[in-house]
Amino acid sequence: MTDTLPPPSFAMTPIGVIESDYPDKFGIPRQPGLAPAARASLVLAPPFDDPLAMRGIEAFSHLWLTFVFHESPSRWTPLVRPPRLGGNARVGVFASRSTHRPNRLGLSLVELLEVDTRRGVRLRLRGADLVSGTPVLDIKPYLPWAESRPEARAGFAPEAPPRRPVGFSAIAEAALAAREDGDSLRELITQVLAQDPRPAYHRRGAEERLYGVRLRDVDVRFQARGDGEQTRLQVVEIVPA
Repeated sequence: MTDTLPPPSFAMTPIGVIESDYPDKFGIPRQPGLAPAARASLVLAPPFDDPLAMRGIEAFSHLWLTFVFHESPSRWTPLVRPPRLGGNARVGVFASRSTHRPNRLGLSLVELLEVDTRRGVRLRLRGADLVSGTPVLDIKPYLPWAESRPEARAGFAPEAPPRRPVGFSAIAEAALAAREDGDSLRELITQVLAQDPRPAYHRRGAEERLYGVRLRDVDVRFQARGDGEQTRLQVVEIVPA
């Protein structure tokens, strides 16, 4: 019987960092593309901010980003509780997209809008599900003919999560009307809250607890009204963060 050698370890250096509409991880949609109004940029760090490294990337509409869940605990667990299962049922960590992974690696598919090389390199993105400050390890172009598999099975997440209706109070409407980016901020708030960002264990029954999610430079305070499929999210106020 031969001894099994431990696998080699690897040191990785981030190639850049994310700047996004999400200053805090609470409320971020759990998959990319669910909030296309979300703005983000990948700011490349030296020496990876060489424009030559981006030559030809504009020909691709979407990119894979490999990143680190840097705000998640470094301790991993073999079993996790996916929100899609109500936060009750456990599945293996490798059968999930949980952030509590051995190496805290994540993979996100984002839309590339622009490559800005005026000062270093900045990739402007849409639909990212990444908190500001996220370290990015690699970029790869998305190839739809190789990576889109409509016939694939999706386990316990066979379809996109249901979207909840979102309303705005008169106070929240006034706050949006006073902003230059009021229309785009309204769109972002609607797309984020439609995913119902409350913890899964808070969704069992009607309650009017006040929640807050940070988006851009504001704190969006909202309540859930109704129960089950009748749940709707109501924005109570929008205040400076």
